[in-house]
Amino acid sequence: MDRETALDIVHEYIKNQGLVNHMLSVEAAMRFYAVKYGQDVELWGLAGILHDFDWEIHPTLEEHPTAGAVILKEKGVPDEVIQAILSHGVNTGVPRDTLFRKALFACDEITGLITAVALVRPSRSLYDLTSSSVKKKWKDRAFAAGTNREEMAEAAEDFGVELWQHVDNVIMAMRTIAPQLGLAG
Repeated sequence: MDRETALDIVHEYIKNQGLVNHMLSVEAAMRFYAVKYGQDVELWGLAGILHDFDWEIHPTLEEHPTAGAVILKEKGVPDEVIQAILSHGVNTGVPRDTLFRKALFACDEITGLITAVALVRPSRSLYDLTSSSVKKKWKDRAFAAGTNREEMAEAAEDFGVELWQHVDNVIMAMRTIAPQLGLAG
């Protein structure tokens, strides 16, 4: 499966541009790490772009991503990608036991926090955003209160990347698509 086909799936099921931008952000982070670790960039990118494709039709943790996996299989998505997507869910029983699966989980929620921090900056840009700015907001529990900071920290640790280095890496990855995300200032 190629990226264009994956994007067609996303646009078939997702209407919220913010959610599309989230998936593009995770894709960028996954591609960054695939290059860093000498992995299949296209495969890792597919997992990033498709990981939340079913959130609008299955918006509960009981359904997402399990119910979506059936659709992905029907659409011809590689099983390795489907298993990685299942592993990012909390009730799927699919372990995060490979670098690929750990990467997806580590890149998922952190992109949302980075986006939120960028959006409240005067520049509204990723280009001048640093991990120290994210760290300041991290300490403010009222900011992006719905994010699970402990889960993000544990995911980075399990992935084997120090949290603030991970934030820097994801910011760099997201900068490559900043204009598309509306975060170029």
